[in-house]
Amino acid sequence: MGISRDSLHKRRKTGGKRAPIRMKRKFELGRPAANTKIGAKRIHVVRTRGGNRKFRAMRLDTGNFSWGSEAQTRKTRILDVVYNASNNELVRTKTLVKNCIVQIDATPFRQWYEAYYGIPLIKKRKSQKTEGEEETPKTHNQLRRYKERKPLAKIDPHVEEQLHTGRVFAAISSRPGQSGRCDGYILEGRELEFYQRKLKSKKGK
Repeated sequence: MGISRDSLHKRRKTGGKRAPIRMKRKFELGRPAANTKIGAKRIHVVRTRGGNRKFRAMRLDTGNFSWGSEAQTRKTRILDVVYNASNNELVRTKTLVKNCIVQIDATPFRQWYEAYYGIPLIKKRKSQKTEGEEETPKTHNQLRRYKERKPLAKIDPHVEEQLHTGRVFAAISSRPGQSGRCDGYILEGRELEFYQRKLKSKKGK
């Protein structure tokens, strides 16, 4: 018995059984779930109706994530699955699905912020700085640009806190089992607060 998406086997609203009027059809078929895990990239190509193709991601470890308030997108590593509203089992098994909450590497976003605004998020101690890492002198144009951008450099304090730790919460907005990609966006504002509360209450249990 294959996986079927038909409704002929369902009962009527009144509870009565339906007599089968025909056998299963090809256009009613379903396929097993991808259950995409975190790991080295592995994608299976599936031939679908009409000669089209689906890209079934079996393992993924990177994705394109956008920082909405700064209008910046960077490719970065996916580190962990931390929350899934539909099923805790998907968190335990670290399964990547649409709208699950993950932790991603914050380094590309931190580097962009420091280069664009000229404001270091992590202050290095003198002992940590090596001879080759001495700051290069800034040109007049660079200093002028930094001065103009400084009023716009304010970011969500919760996001800034995460950038210090090197891990940022993000939501996946693509469908890894259908498109073979794991793209999403960084959580900010009230949405981030909501998920932080959820994670805190989960830890308390």
